[in-house]
Amino acid sequence: MSQVVSLMTAYIFRRLIQTLILTLALSFVSFALLALMPGDPVDIACQANPHCTPENLAQMKKNLGLDQPIPVRYGKWLKEALHGDLGYSRTYRLPVTEILAPRLMNTFYLSGLSLVLSITIAIPLGVFTSLRQNTKFDYTLNMLAFAGISVPSFWLGLMLIIIFAVHLQWLPASGTETIALDGDLSGLSHAWDRLRYLILPVTALSLLTVASWVRFTRAKMIETMRHDYVRTARAKGLPEHQVILRHGLRNALIPVITVIALDFSGLFSGAVITETVFAYQGAGKLMFDAIFANDYHVAMCSFVITALAVMVMNLVADILYAYLDPRITYS
Repeated sequence: MSQVVSLMTAYIFRRLIQTLILTLALSFVSFALLALMPGDPVDIACQANPHCTPENLAQMKKNLGLDQPIPVRYGKWLKEALHGDLGYSRTYRLPVTEILAPRLMNTFYLSGLSLVLSITIAIPLGVFTSLRQNTKFDYTLNMLAFAGISVPSFWLGLMLIIIFAVHLQWLPASGTETIALDGDLSGLSHAWDRLRYLILPVTALSLLTVASWVRFTRAKMIETMRHDYVRTARAKGLPEHQVILRHGLRNALIPVITVIALDFSGLFSGAVITETVFAYQGAGKLMFDAIFANDYHVAMCSFVITALAVMVMNLVADILYAYLDPRITYS
């Protein structure tokens, strides 16, 4: 047991080092791409001032260090970021940390609820349909899953708004919370108010995710249930539910976890279209707005967090592999 723990600790340490190196490399690439984008903030400010001369523009760039090479500018940004200074947003006139922290929490609520709901629905449905292959239920669910995969996310969001917010008027169409009532709500009432604004975007994200996960879980379960060890377990007289859960689902979940880990990192860092359609104040919409507004510091932090989310979820998936399949080792 101690040897397994030491191997796992060494493996996690190696992966953390790899994550650090990849994060540095991706942050430099993101910084360079943003620096090469047209429409420098200083150029935009100078164009808005009719009295700004080329000499004034050159002096402003020199004062801000924008005339230096990209590696030098990246080194200064990295040094400040390591000291907790993520820069200042020229769009919101606030430090990036004050803007990013609440947006990240909003995206965490959105993606976390979508993940829990998607797993709760998709995996049981995938297992159920795999055990009833070529039945009417299987055909119907497959058709619905194909439709869910094919539907554009922005169209689904708009349809949900039209049905539940415009016609039925059950839920708010957009936003994050009722701002006007924020000070008058108790803790439970405030939580319910936030949940009302989450229902439609969570539904839009979950329906698209469930459709692909159901298909993938069904395919892997059908493949796994045909293996020899499943037939051996049945021949030994094990109850059918133990054969399905212990020998079928546990082995089928290994590739499913990979898909879930990658999709969750996409949900957490992405969800740009969903957050934009519902005007949900999350990190995805913040990154989208920052890129179009040339708000470099906000965009840089959003890119770095996106990369970290992907790599952390990959690490979690690798750790879960060994739990599901003891044949997988960390040596």
